[in-house]
Amino acid sequence: MSAELFVDVTPGELVIALLEDRRLVELRREPSNVKFAVGDIYLGKVKKIMPGLNAAFVDVGYEKDAFLHYLDLGPQFLSLNKYLKQSKAKKGSVSLHKFKPENDINKNGTISEVLTGGQEVLVQVAKEPISTKGPRLTSEISIAGRNLILIPFSDRVSVSQKIDSPEERSRLKRLLLSIKPKNYGVIIRTVAEGKRVAELDKELRTLVKRWEDSIARVRDIKAPGLVLGEIGRTSAILRDLLNPSFHSVYINDIEIFREVKEYVELIAPGREKIVKLYKGNAPLFDQFGIEKQIKALFGRTVSFKSGAYLIIEHTEALHVIDVNSGNRSRSASDQESNAVEVNLAAAEEIARQLRLRDMGGIIVVDFIDMQLSEHRQRVFEKMKEAMDADRTKHNILPLSKFGLMQITRQRVRPEMHIDTSEKCPVCKGKGEIAPSILFADTLNDKIRFVVQELNKKKLTLWVHPYIYAYLKQGFPSQILKWKFDLGFGIKVKPSDSLAFLEYKFYDDNTQKQIIHPGV
Repeated sequence: MSAELFVDVTPGELVIALLEDRRLVELRREPSNVKFAVGDIYLGKVKKIMPGLNAAFVDVGYEKDAFLHYLDLGPQFLSLNKYLKQSKAKKGSVSLHKFKPENDINKNGTISEVLTGGQEVLVQVAKEPISTKGPRLTSEISIAGRNLILIPFSDRVSVSQKIDSPEERSRLKRLLLSIKPKNYGVIIRTVAEGKRVAELDKELRTLVKRWEDSIARVRDIKAPGLVLGEIGRTSAILRDLLNPSFHSVYINDIEIFREVKEYVELIAPGREKIVKLYKGNAPLFDQFGIEKQIKALFGRTVSFKSGAYLIIEHTEALHVIDVNSGNRSRSASDQESNAVEVNLAAAEEIARQLRLRDMGGIIVVDFIDMQLSEHRQRVFEKMKEAMDADRTKHNILPLSKFGLMQITRQRVRPEMHIDTSEKCPVCKGKGEIAPSILFADTLNDKIRFVVQELNKKKLTLWVHPYIYAYLKQGFPSQILKWKFDLGFGIKVKPSDSLAFLEYKFYDDNTQKQIIHPGV
């Protein structure tokens, strides 16, 4: 398997696409100034205690108060609270390895026993704001690295369950127990398998320093305020995913390119050459065919194999996926064999769709009915295998006798939703026929306006590929006619991201879109 990462940066948005074997499997789209990302650590202020929920609402600066449940305080909350008070009172950082921890809180206690209104608390975002809800918080602070996750106020060392070798698990645990400072816990990640002590020790020291440097700033922060921000989204994905199968990371922004290249050089010395700055004229996602995949994969209906397709419906309570064989038929195959083959292919596509759309909560899948229990078991095993690549926590139940499979998947950020519908190119969504046959004349008027009224001489016109083909056909072509009429040439380029009769003008000098009421 080969993996590629594409980062498309625009003034208002950051879009990250992950491709495996040229197939789109993950897509993240968010505003460039996004806040309250998972992993961010804040100094918050308790606004309201809710004894009935055994939880508190905390102000971390978001428009809605964040939610902190008693069970998310963590056993060492009293130690964290004491450490926070000492850090606020003393200039500079308080060495955690010299700190005397408090007793753990009662597992069956109540929120009012440990929190009061107006109290300052150190919290970390566990779930991003979703719909009408504010962020979900935890006070079990953790700082993620490439090979290790540092957990202050804990002395435990845990090893990823995905490391199968008992000898390697034992080696890594002994190693970390011998080098970690007191009052720090560590989770050893899967990628740490086979790593040497020098590399792990260097990363552990870096994480400890990151924690101590951030906590030293707490004294000057007024709640609510950010204490430690998670690393950039692109770097975070590389931190979690980077492996020998990654052979390229394309970025069209110089600042993020430099940031990611430095980070790859830090976590994987010698591999920084895979990070490439994209300088092409065509949009990044158009150049590599990603825009086509987005439009094909985010609709209500998703085709996946020989006419078979999925219907994906979203409700407030759950997501429902229906598997259909469509017009697929095989003369040499009976109905049961056909159902099994379609269901096995559907399991792969469903696992891909869950990652791609970042669907969380309860997902119910209605597979095509199969009579034999061994066939239902095959589909269940196939789904588990296909979901192994999904880093998000999930649970899969076997198929019921009705052919239904229930899946739960952790929701930590809003579900990815992209509207793939386009307005009718004739009526423009009004339900009335417009003179679309005059589109070439309309475009001609717009070009003259931009050239003559706005005094733009170096232009690039982006149009839908069908319109591009129309403008290039014949001799002289429409593009050539414009050159004769204006006395200079206009660059015309196709873009898959544009609707049928949509077009955009860009100034070649400033590389910015020309926007005007008349255009």
